Amino acid sequence: MFDINNILRQNIKNLTPYSSARDEYQGEASVFLDANENAFGSPLDQQFNRYPDPLQFEVKKRLSEIKGVPPRNIFIGNGSDEAIDILFRSFCNPAVDNVILIPPTYGMYEVSANINDIKIKRVPLTEEYQLNLEGIAEAIDEHTKLIFICSPNNPTGNSMNRDDVETLLANFDGIVVVDEAYINFSRQKTFIQELTEYANLVVLQTLSKAWGLAGLRVGMAFASEEIIEVMNKVKPPYNVNEASQQLALKALQNIDQVNSWIKEILIQRDKLVLELKDYDFVLDIYPSDANFILVKTTESKAIYNFLVQNGIIVRDRSKVELCEGCLRVTVGTPEENITLLQTLKGFK
Repeated sequence: MFDINNILRQNIKNLTPYSSARDEYQGEASVFLDANENAFGSPLDQQFNRYPDPLQFEVKKRLSEIKGVPPRNIFIGNGSDEAIDILFRSFCNPAVDNVILIPPTYGMYEVSANINDIKIKRVPLTEEYQLNLEGIAEAIDEHTKLIFICSPNNPTGNSMNRDDVETLLANFDGIVVVDEAYINFSRQKTFIQELTEYANLVVLQTLSKAWGLAGLRVGMAFASEEIIEVMNKVKPPYNVNEASQQLALKALQNIDQVNSWIKEILIQRDKLVLELKDYDFVLDIYPSDANFILVKTTESKAIYNFLVQNGIIVRDRSKVELCEGCLRVTVGTPEENITLLQTLKGFK
């Protein structure tokens, strides 16, 4: 049975979080003389002389309307990477605890674990790029605090079997993190709707992919209120800057535009797959629920270098476990995809 107090680090239980000036009053105010800001403004057209809302309430309110969960179940971070790091820092004791990673997967889980001195247990995906439940069960011990599942998965592009994820949620006493960075491109439903069912579920999403805001660094975590409270306790007071909050809020008013782009990306993805299948050096293209495809080739390094020489950058994943000979290709604009396909015709 999951109990947050059984996995929370003792120093985090005892932690008194930093109390910012903006945390210490409630209600409306017109004169702010509490945070040692420059009251005269800034050199910019927009005024950024005031500290941002430390809990990003307006952005959470809008996300709540879109996602169908209360603001108290939402954490907003400086990209999803901040949420990943905070989970390690909150629940894993350095040099004592471990986490389970399921390669091939998103590389920041491992980087963040290493930064926090957390032991990594790797349980690779099956040949079909699905969870090895038996292997995961064998890897879990009393010091296993987190399991990271990327679905749709980066770099393979496929979604994980939903029943397998729910099996882990129902049987693991630690936290299961489902990273849904690419969920907007997927046929699968989000796990956000399962938050009321599983107290040990954390769902990560981002505005970097479908919403096109990678440069703003706005990531989200959805979880139980008690997990969100811990994450807010550990995060820096002003972790999401005012410009990012304003622009994210503006973008979140334009769902129709984003949905239109998603449809076009999926059309372009299917066209790209269809065209690439005709190239002699393409051995396989794996099914994708994301805005990229994983392409198995006869000579990935040579193709990668050839594309670089022609000003086209894809991702060489050939040294990644279970991705030997593979290139990861993001779906671009129609013009970019045509340029890629035409350029590849010149590869000998």
